[in-house]
Amino acid sequence: MTERREGVLDDDVIAERLKAELPHWRYEDGWIRRTYKTASWKSTLMVINTVGHLAEAAWHHPDLTASYAWVEVRLMNHAAKGVTEKDFALARKIEEVVAWQPGAEGGALEGTPTDQRFAYIKYDH
Repeated sequence: MTERREGVLDDDVIAERLKAELPHWRYEDGWIRRTYKTASWKSTLMVINTVGHLAEAAWHHPDLTASYAWVEVRLMNHAAKGVTEKDFALARKIEEVVAWQPGAEGGALEGTPTDQRFAYIKYDH
């Protein structure tokens, strides 16, 4: 059995928690990951900047990979060399902000129009 560093979650715990707490995230190659599909390069940059702001405020930084219409966020605690509570906390905040759909909530904020000229995130329903 490999010795685990303090605070690093076991693979089974990670899988269970992702299923329960972050169903659009996956565990792969030692990272918890989420790919956000976007409508354009402008939307991709907006997602990157949002994740960057949240990561800097939390002082816990993900790895990002991006292309024209998608952004992949990868979280793993570099110091602990594994997935920890910090990764789950930041993933929840990223998911809350990036996947927010104000139009689905009702209220004063109607959300992004369905017109493709204004397309933003391709939401997982």
